[in-house]
Amino acid sequence: MKKGRLGKQYTPYTYKMLIPYLILVLLTDVVIGYISYTLLIESRTEMAETNIRTALEQTKINMKYQMEEIQRMSDTLFTSISFQNALQMTGEPLDVMLKMRDEIVPQMKAPLLLFGNNIRLVLYSANEEMYEVSGDDMSTPLQRRDYYVLSARSIENSGWFHSLQSSKKDNAWVQIDSDRELNHISHFRKLISSTGYSSVIGYVRAIVRLEDLLGGFETFPIEEGISLRLIDAASGTTMYRRGYADERIREGSDLTIQEVIPGTSFVIETLVPHAYLNKDAGRMQRAIGTVCSISFLVMACIGLVVARLSGKKMKRIVMLVRSFQEGNFHKRIEFSGNDEFVHIADSFNVMARSIQDLIRNVYIQGIEKKQAELDALQSQINPHFLYNTLSTIGSLANLGETRKVTEMVKGLARFYRLTLNGGNVYVPLERELEQVETYLEIQRVKYADNFTVYMDIDPEIKQIRVMKLILQPFVENIFKHAWFGETIAIRITGQRVKDSIELKIIDNGIGMKPETLQRMRSARNHANGYGLKNVEDRIKLRYGNDFGIHIASIYGAGTTVRILLPIDRAEENET
Repeated sequence: MKKGRLGKQYTPYTYKMLIPYLILVLLTDVVIGYISYTLLIESRTEMAETNIRTALEQTKINMKYQMEEIQRMSDTLFTSISFQNALQMTGEPLDVMLKMRDEIVPQMKAPLLLFGNNIRLVLYSANEEMYEVSGDDMSTPLQRRDYYVLSARSIENSGWFHSLQSSKKDNAWVQIDSDRELNHISHFRKLISSTGYSSVIGYVRAIVRLEDLLGGFETFPIEEGISLRLIDAASGTTMYRRGYADERIREGSDLTIQEVIPGTSFVIETLVPHAYLNKDAGRMQRAIGTVCSISFLVMACIGLVVARLSGKKMKRIVMLVRSFQEGNFHKRIEFSGNDEFVHIADSFNVMARSIQDLIRNVYIQGIEKKQAELDALQSQINPHFLYNTLSTIGSLANLGETRKVTEMVKGLARFYRLTLNGGNVYVPLERELEQVETYLEIQRVKYADNFTVYMDIDPEIKQIRVMKLILQPFVENIFKHAWFGETIAIRITGQRVKDSIELKIIDNGIGMKPETLQRMRSARNHANGYGLKNVEDRIKLRYGNDFGIHIASIYGAGTTVRILLPIDRAEENET
């Protein structure tokens, strides 16, 4: 239903046909889009989960294979009689070195060449006569294939060695020494003499990177939110982490897939966020939404075209109403013929003309009221000063001060000639300053040289036109309320601040208490409030609330009055 300006409600026939049609199209698009999106999410989730499970299974197989390879290296050294004999050989240093070169080093280097990744193979010998072979610093990340022959005494006092001894772990995969910090893992086992005494003749440690054991991570992209970690189920510790697995587990909102490494207590776990599972569905959702939106818009356009063709006259009337709502009452509408649209158009045209006349009358009345208020404020300034000056002239005449009377009368005449200014509201700033100087000359007749005035006005603003009588009332207030000693100093400054004029009247008088300043701001006349409210009202009536007066005063130190006026509007030559 629509309601016209005349109060009559109506529903156009074309809209009755268009609205159900659009609702039907919209519902059809929503149902089709929802079904497509739901099927796509299920399909994508199932496919993504299958891919992740396949990749995790491949990672498990890869890790198991490499761990078995390293186990075979360890078994080869453990069961090699020649390796054991060479490791237990004593005697001449040269013989020991040659035995080591011919038996120990070749059997340690051979498996390194066959292993597919970087590895450190470390032999800790209990034979004190065995020469040591050092490789890269073991506290640094693994970068290449390397082997070491070290003394068993170098690890006997280490914490990790005592931990292994106390837990009786042997031929096991563990993270010892700096393995955890470097994301390494070690296979550690004892070497037992085959002579029948079952004595420990050394230890073999194979160090590999966990990333190499786990293989490539192309199917576990961290940037898309997938996390991977290797867990020791026996101890519950996380041996390796890729991504933010711990935080994601606490949230508990992701798909968790686990694979156990056969023959070990290790578990590979991956966390897959639902955003990753549905990422392709999200793109398709946007595509489906776009297609449905385009379909709806096309069908809506067809319906609108039909409605426009069947209701062209009504649309013109609606456009006219909208223009009235926007405040444009100049448009008119005309129809040919003799039907209801002609009468509606005539009524609109009459209404528009009536509103225009009403606005014009209200605007003119507002301008006249504003001018009357300004004139009333203007008229409040002059009489009080005239009364005070004439009173002073009368006192001087009674005392026989003829010369001073003459000077004050001449100054008063000049002051009011400048004040009248031919009836103009605006005067050049230079003329306003001249009026202040005239007022000060009148005061010099009364106070002689007991006050000092300093003028500091930027020459480029002297010709800019400002509202008259905005400086003199504040200078007058200084003589009436700020002067408390034998002398007083007054400083008047003026400068341009961007697109405004800033005028200041500064004195070193007694200043004002906060409550006095508050009373002065609310008072409208000279007798009660120094005339501040009067001048401020005139400025705001002319220029708006962005401009006006600001007063800063310290009791016993002086007062500063700041007047801010616009340059563009101050230059209007309004009468």
